Amino acid sequence: MEGKFMNRFLSFQNSLAALAEARQRDMSDSFVLSGTGAKFGITFELAWKVMKDILVQYYGITGFVTGSPREVLRQAFRAELIDAQEWMDMLRVRNELAHDYDESVIREYCKTIVGRYTDLFYEFEKKAGELLAEDM
Repeated sequence: MEGKFMNRFLSFQNSLAALAEARQRDMSDSFVLSGTGAKFGITFELAWKVMKDILVQYYGITGFVTGSPREVLRQAFRAELIDAQEWMDMLRVRNELAHDYDESVIREYCKTIVGRYTDLFYEFEKKAGELLAEDM
């Protein structure tokens, strides 16, 4: 994979590692909550962009709507990179957190982010890593 795509994948991995640190943090702390919500948004953003890179590079799929993670997620599901429903749920949560700074909203989602969504990111990281390893 080209350098910029590999750099994005490495950024995704670094962001995921930082997000996973929330598992060892005190989720009652408002600073930890807001940081977890922010890091989730960044990790999600990098993940769908890596998916798009993979879909273009490995599957030759190019007809994406500009700036549309929803279409990328649909195509990634068809390519069996992800589970569609859970990732669509993640997109909804990402959108809610991006537009709502209410601590109660962040608190509501942090358990799911830390408990389930982080694992989904790791599952995608593994599949993406396997594809990238084939190129080396």
